[in-house]
Amino acid sequence: MLYVINGEDTPNSLEKRLASRPAHQERIKVLQEEGRLILAGPYPAIDSFDPGPAGFSGSLIVAEFMSLEAACTWAKADPYATSGVYAKLTIKPFKKVLPI
Repeated sequence: MLYVINGEDTPNSLEKRLASRPAHQERIKVLQEEGRLILAGPYPAIDSFDPGPAGFSGSLIVAEFMSLEAACTWAKADPYATSGVYAKLTIKPFKKVLPI
């Protein structure tokens, strides 16, 4: 089943985010290689593709996991979660309808 992982950043987390980014991307790459990743990316803190020092306000991942428990375990072990980038994680089941 698909799950949405929504991470909300702590204030002023850009430095932690940049330091943790390579390890975070490696985990995302594994999901992609396994064919389980639907989409992933950050929320710019301002209305700009490159927010510069304004940074990001969080991240969204939609991926396939065996269960909600597995998705939660994966999300809580992510470098953004363990390094303090995320202030809050929300994980929910997701039913993709479009695009077909």
